[in-house]
Amino acid sequence: GPNLKVIGTISVGVDHIDLKLLKERGVRLGYTPNVLTEATSELTVALLLATSRRLFEAHNEIRTGGWKTWSPFWMTGPGLSGSTVGVIGFGRIGQSVAEKLKPFGVLKILYTRSSDKPPEKDIGAIKTDLDDLLRQSDFVVVTCALTELTRNLFTAEKFALMKPTAIFVNSSRGGVVDQDALITALKSGVIRGAGLDVMTPEPLPANHPLLELPNCVIIPHIGSATIEARMAMTELTINNIIAGLEGGKMPAEYPL
Repeated sequence: GPNLKVIGTISVGVDHIDLKLLKERGVRLGYTPNVLTEATSELTVALLLATSRRLFEAHNEIRTGGWKTWSPFWMTGPGLSGSTVGVIGFGRIGQSVAEKLKPFGVLKILYTRSSDKPPEKDIGAIKTDLDDLLRQSDFVVVTCALTELTRNLFTAEKFALMKPTAIFVNSSRGGVVDQDALITALKSGVIRGAGLDVMTPEPLPANHPLLELPNCVIIPHIGSATIEARMAMTELTINNIIAGLEGGKMPAEYPL
């Protein structure tokens, strides 16, 4: 409406908002960075482990009577120790993911980021270009923002660069992935598996092809879903709106 002064989004991503229109109309935008970093990075690591160690598959085997006896290579998957992990988008969440993975004994952490500034945390990660990261990494973790530069960043050509044993994890936005290309890569063995907290569309239809793939773990965009994070996000959003309505400095204002 014509009297709209401020919008508060309970998220750090703003790809669902028409930023150009807000700027034209002088509407301020509050968002919730920082307070969801730990929750989202925790979830990303959990998703990586659930995918690589095939936890959902193993659970389903028990439920459907598939657990008959012990076998040396049944339900095996790649371990983190001695591996190379590539993180696309090395902001707050990406760095927090890398920091959490180091104690698992990863050999090397690679990253790409749009900024030329060095990472805020010195965790020994190595900056490289995307193609080199994809070729080297055993685990590819996507935490970048969805922008015009990253939309459909992961195409069939990018998946083809990855190791056939690689695990792909996306906790950023579904729009960074060409989903048809991902489905083909998973079906044909171009990559080993994928763990997705985000996809296109959301919610995903119950008959979607991704849900038919045993090597794809899908969860319903719950990266920030800890009680503590959601409470902090809600409080920050309220404070953003109040400050915006009063014409004061917002605790977390998105620069338009």
